[in-house]
Amino acid sequence: MDARFTELLAPFLKFLGTREITPDASLRELGLDSMQAIELLFAIEDTFGVTLPDDDMNDDTFATAGSLWTVVRAAVARHAADGTEVTAA
Repeated sequence: MDARFTELLAPFLKFLGTREITPDASLRELGLDSMQAIELLFAIEDTFGVTLPDDDMNDDTFATAGSLWTVVRAAVARHAADGTEVTAA
């Protein structure tokens, strides 16, 4: 996972403590609730300069850090393929 992604994700995980965010980390168990998921979505889109597809906004996507990163990585790749520059905000 991208370091920007894990740094962005950490503040939304109120039960993370000193643990490392791993791909199999359960976002719900670490404290991500539905309202925070929406805020996280906007933060991801702003940070990575992408729009995440509505079809990918479901419980499976937000199940683990790895499943969410897979969707983000695919959106970044689509943006790069479109020839648009992707930078951190």
